[in-house]
Amino acid sequence: MQDYHEGDLSLGGVFTEPPRPPTPDPTLSTYSRGPGQPDITIRLVGSHPLWGHHLWNAAVAFASYLDSHEELISNKFVLELGAGGGLPGIVSAQNGATKVVLTDYPDAALIENLAYNVRQNIREEQRSNVLTKGYIWGKPVDTLIAALPQDRESCRGFDLIILSDLIFNHSQHDALLTSCELCLAPISGKCNDSTSLPKPPPCALVFYTHHRPHLAHRDLEFFTMARHRGWNCEEIYTKLFPPMFPEDPGDVEVRSTVHGWRLTRS
Repeated sequence: MQDYHEGDLSLGGVFTEPPRPPTPDPTLSTYSRGPGQPDITIRLVGSHPLWGHHLWNAAVAFASYLDSHEELISNKFVLELGAGGGLPGIVSAQNGATKVVLTDYPDAALIENLAYNVRQNIREEQRSNVLTKGYIWGKPVDTLIAALPQDRESCRGFDLIILSDLIFNHSQHDALLTSCELCLAPISGKCNDSTSLPKPPPCALVFYTHHRPHLAHRDLEFFTMARHRGWNCEEIYTKLFPPMFPEDPGDVEVRSTVHGWRLTRS
């Protein structure tokens, strides 16, 4: 502890705790794509209590899935909740989404970093189609819906809602579903374009890993709650990745597997 001398007005003589270590520098992670598609480099905050400093396997799996299913995002309105670095939402914007709203907890470091990733990966002429906003799950969604065009009044809502590695927040299951219910476009012919081609219904896609295998049943309670609230839930994706944290306890295969579910309204 720093000695206190008369006339020394620094706070070092008042607070006895050791100084905090400096915040780690941001890191960069690259999502590599197929031939003819640009790689996406995502900057991640150096450290954050909300885990925004990792590019999770689920985000990479989500981005790959969207690259392979452009019908879900082309000319669509897309919302990402708890976006972190924003990779799936940025892929949506690059693949022709009409509007993408990227949200995370209204923390300056997270939202400024999201905006940075948009500037780095979205062409200038397309950036007006991407909005970054702070949003707390379960709260009113007026500011999110306001991002949609007024001529979409009959079906004010998003065609796709992205939830990437969020359901490990067990206390937030209700809030997440509330936000999805308030934001998803209704199932209505008025919400589709004028072409006669069949269109996928509005949906929420939920990708995740059981990071704590002993709590996998708690993760899955999200889908039980969703069904009780009138959602149709279907698992559509499973893939094994290298484990995020090899030294963590629990079955390695469980901790390494990404699952993807599609939720639609009845």
